[in-house]
Amino acid sequence: MNDQPFLDSVDTIEFYVGSARHWAYFHRNAMGFNLLGYSGPETGVRDRVSYLMQQGDVKLKFTSFLKPESPIGDHFRIHGDGVRDISLKVDDIDFSVSEINKRGVIRPSNVVDVKGGDGKIRTSSIRTYGETMHTLTDYSDYSGELPPGFEYTDQKGKSVGLRKIDHIVGNVEDRKMDDWANYYIKGLDFKQLISFDDKDISTEYSALRSKVVQYNNRKIIFPINEPALGLKKSQIQEYLDYYNSPGVQHIALLTDNIIQTVSTLKANGVEFLSTPDSYYESLEDRVGKIDEDLEKIRKLDILVDRDNDGYLLQIFTKPIGDRPTFFYEIIQRKGGTSFGKGNFKALFESIEKEQGRRGNL
Repeated sequence: MNDQPFLDSVDTIEFYVGSARHWAYFHRNAMGFNLLGYSGPETGVRDRVSYLMQQGDVKLKFTSFLKPESPIGDHFRIHGDGVRDISLKVDDIDFSVSEINKRGVIRPSNVVDVKGGDGKIRTSSIRTYGETMHTLTDYSDYSGELPPGFEYTDQKGKSVGLRKIDHIVGNVEDRKMDDWANYYIKGLDFKQLISFDDKDISTEYSALRSKVVQYNNRKIIFPINEPALGLKKSQIQEYLDYYNSPGVQHIALLTDNIIQTVSTLKANGVEFLSTPDSYYESLEDRVGKIDEDLEKIRKLDILVDRDNDGYLLQIFTKPIGDRPTFFYEIIQRKGGTSFGKGNFKALFESIEKEQGRRGNL
């Protein structure tokens, strides 16, 4: 096999949603994204509307359907609002497709040229868990800032300091985690970064198992979760029940100042999981000295964990849509390279509190 990377990084994450306009409004006004472009009937696209948004290096696209027989509509009716496509940027799509085919695990679709006034974008698609896709996207013959079919809107949001995607978490069925981790390892040359079992991630009531795979020096990081047997239903099983298949559970967005980012997001109306006061009583004993004001950390419900490389700060939103499925994580890394293992119990207990309110624990 060739040692040259054939994938680069996460490009754009596309959501299929019931109302793309409303999701775009929320992300601009509550989360500070710029609305870069619009695609729909006014731009010659007849079956869908899409809004393309960006903050830092994070690019999101929200797409909805115009006709009831649309496959986008079918996806929404089954799954609710959720991620359909995690597109991956590649430098040379012919090389990428060739390397994937050589591995003999995944068969990419034929390369398609999407032409516009600024050249062409070359794409190929591969499937992953559930109905989630990866579109391999090559921009080397394209000079435009927006994809073909989009027109500029230039509606700026007020940035909250989100800089890039840290990781994207997928939930899969019980006993399927190893299969999907191997899919990325054997099929796309990912490396396993770390794994957690139900002893690492559990409470009195529920548990999960997780494996984290990465590519290209952590430019792409995909944790994959599966439910584990517990006294009551885990958050992973609740997700699977409401999404009706495996899918993307959450996207972790990196900031350089989590106190400022979360303060602004809360002021804008974004709702986060709460953390019990008892978590903070022994925080300094667990993680040692940190640069941030502990009282501000407590007031904002931010979690802190330390590993051999430093520490990280993280917090999780409540579900963004109507179903208890997709949510965001806001994360700041102060040298820490792990995923908050020391916070798993506190996080699970917060999620279980919300599950209990929904009657799903």
